[in-house]
Amino acid sequence: MKQFVITPAAGKRLIGKAVAAHPAVLDALKHGTIVIVAGTTNGYAAEELLAHTGQKGFVRTRFFRGITLPPGRPTTKTGRLPDESGFPGDVVIVKGIWQKGKTIFDVIDDLQEGDVILKGANALDPVRSRAAILIGHPKAGTIGAALQAVAGRRVRLILPVGLEKRITGDLDVLAEKLNRPGISGARLLPVPGEVLTEIDAITLLTGATAELFAGGGVGGAEGSIWLAVSGNQRQMKTAEAVLKSAAHEPGFEL
Repeated sequence: MKQFVITPAAGKRLIGKAVAAHPAVLDALKHGTIVIVAGTTNGYAAEELLAHTGQKGFVRTRFFRGITLPPGRPTTKTGRLPDESGFPGDVVIVKGIWQKGKTIFDVIDDLQEGDVILKGANALDPVRSRAAILIGHPKAGTIGAALQAVAGRRVRLILPVGLEKRITGDLDVLAEKLNRPGISGARLLPVPGEVLTEIDAITLLTGATAELFAGGGVGGAEGSIWLAVSGNQRQMKTAEAVLKSAAHEPGFEL
């Protein structure tokens, strides 16, 4: 067993690498459609997947519809159109070819079983492996559109989300409280889907297992997680290499 400290940015890179190696994603890359819904963690996933296919031109800048900034700076929002506020659109890949400028709203009605939607999350219950999404849009935004295909046509939903977003409560109970009439602020929507955290990424990429045992830090390590990684000699060698390659990922910049 070895211990590793992973910053939020390094965690995003690690998760992005795992997305690009996920069997369901690779299958959809060949035979179907992948929709990577804009978000900061998904930006790393898009970057890794497009690099895997040799397609250039993707930039993570503005690849989000809304982000939370420190107190005193508001949550920023963009529109749903690719030309608003520099928003480039989601990353839609059809049979391996990136359809530049498209969003989930352009293709949602065409998605079928075997296709994959990647959607980030804002709250994580790591014990139950469940995630939830903050809702600000009156029609539930991109996740509202995604669930039409997930529940209606068995499109696969993968939720890349860092352990920094872990919560201790029951997501359904929290959602019931936040979604009551008369309550202000964002709503919360727990969603069905495959959660993909740094722990899942390590297992997918290396075969090793990981456990969260501590968190926090300062001087750029704020929000970091401490993982204890276990495996055989080959798995540990691979894990060390993968984690080293992500270790010095710079923080997210607007």
